[in-house]
Amino acid sequence: MPKAAICDPELTLGLPPLLTAATGMDAIAHCLETFMAPAVNPPADGIGLDGLERGWAHIERATRNGSDREARWQMMSASMQGAMAFQKGLGCVHSLSHSLGGLNPKLHHGTLNAVFLPAVVRFNAPAESMVRERRLARLAHAMGLPGCDSAGTEIAEAIRGMNSRLGLPTGLRALGVGPELFERVIDGAMADHCHKTNPRIATRDDYREMLEASL
Repeated sequence: MPKAAICDPELTLGLPPLLTAATGMDAIAHCLETFMAPAVNPPADGIGLDGLERGWAHIERATRNGSDREARWQMMSASMQGAMAFQKGLGCVHSLSHSLGGLNPKLHHGTLNAVFLPAVVRFNAPAESMVRERRLARLAHAMGLPGCDSAGTEIAEAIRGMNSRLGLPTGLRALGVGPELFERVIDGAMADHCHKTNPRIATRDDYREMLEASL
């Protein structure tokens, strides 16, 4: 682990739009997924939610205008806050993206996180900790959504819509990934360290359904 990290938004001003979008959604995924993790850590939850609110509100500005210093500052903060918060653990988004990215290193980690987020939000929605602590409603509030049903549909569709507006792939097929890789992806996801910190422990069938939903 490094002893220090220099988080300077000025260093990101020349980042191309697609990488801005993909790395920005990576930061948002960290904030969002660590908040869903079931470990009890209210300070980390607060940091993650604040980072999500900043990232969600500014990622389109940063992608559209790479020289927007305010948007770059907010995205850098979201990135740092996600890293501070995910001491709680992450979950199925990362177990899937770690596994698929390991099979094909040309696939961008943040892009994979963005693609997997909608299916994982829906999978996590009925988890006891999610229901007891009103986590879907709190996520929706941080994202500026008017509400969220118990299945997480609004959040999942908002993420899909954001991916589309940012010019990111909205599914695995657009990345050249098909069902022929699923069993190997599932093998890696089941062995990944993020697998055990998801609010619901996924079975092989669960992972298969998430992959199919992400096509």
